[in-house]
Amino acid sequence: MIDPYSMLSDEERAFVEVLERFVRDELMPHAAEVDEQAAFPRRQLSKLGELGMLGANLPEEWGGAGISAPALLRAVELVASGCGSTVSALTAHYLCTDSILFGGNDEQRGRWLPKAAAGSVLGAFALTEPTAGSDPADMKTVARRIEGGWHLKGSKCFISNGGEADIIVVYAVTDAAAGHRGISAFLLESGTPGLQVGLPEKTMGLRGGHVFTLHFDCILPEEALLGGVTGQGFKTAMKTLDNGRVEVAAMCLGIAGEAMRLAANYARERVIGGEALSEKQGIRWMLADMALDLQSARLLALEAARQRELGLRFSGAAAMAKLAASEMAARVTDKALQVHGGYGYTRDLPLERFVRDVRIMRIYEGSSEIQRNIIAAHVLS
Repeated sequence: MIDPYSMLSDEERAFVEVLERFVRDELMPHAAEVDEQAAFPRRQLSKLGELGMLGANLPEEWGGAGISAPALLRAVELVASGCGSTVSALTAHYLCTDSILFGGNDEQRGRWLPKAAAGSVLGAFALTEPTAGSDPADMKTVARRIEGGWHLKGSKCFISNGGEADIIVVYAVTDAAAGHRGISAFLLESGTPGLQVGLPEKTMGLRGGHVFTLHFDCILPEEALLGGVTGQGFKTAMKTLDNGRVEVAAMCLGIAGEAMRLAANYARERVIGGEALSEKQGIRWMLADMALDLQSARLLALEAARQRELGLRFSGAAAMAKLAASEMAARVTDKALQVHGGYGYTRDLPLERFVRDVRIMRIYEGSSEIQRNIIAAHVLS
């Protein structure tokens, strides 16, 4: 089979090889424990920071690894294959740093991005609200200009890393009459007076990738306004989410790929009536369908990464990649569990965890329904 990542440079391949060893030795052995204890993977994130993975999405100019978009896709896929909770926290961090990269000024980038890339600070991205999920223009969180700064007031929900982060990019309405153009972004440091953090939500999957409700009644300095310009928040958020959707696709590829690997191994080793399970036509067809599904989604994700690398507008490609990969991951992990029979349903094996972990992929960073709307808009444009 042709290597879908053959375009990676020698340096990128070396980066990936180091990451592969880390995933095998450090992430996989502790993934079940993270899930069972619903423990935030801070130690794992710290070690990923030492490897350069917390800055893999950033250019070298701002302390990042400076790797290509296809290499980033592969790197996120690898982390996902080892631990869903860890990759969830990692990609939430990317949403924060991408927001600063795209929307911030040089002073803000210089202050936060090198530290975020090194892993000395963790980021969060606060966009979703109880009544404003799929359409951010419905948000109720507001920021009103006051003497010397801003008064930020409102709530956000389902914010990954929200209670663990050192810096949060918060999106708020600064001009209600301007619609999308009236949204701005703000940098909020943990410990800011008026920031209240709820308990982590008890989620079905990604149980160590904590999500929080955040409440704001905060006075922020003028320099907290991302980029120093109002009305740029929606554009920054949408550009950031294009990246995030490709990274969700990578997460799906990693988890589904590991599920398929386990299913193929089990089918080869499991003997029933003197014959390997892999010799049963029904099982062989299931594995063939899984391989087809996985490779199709990977090629769409690579196309989105290619367009991202070339600096093209890739919203449509990102939506296709995210939709295809998230729907694929549900089918592949379910089939992988089925191949294992009753053993797959037990918590002794990771299959049931994979099924739970991928369920959110069809919801966050824009639901499957929203992705279909984006794709249709591109078809009809």
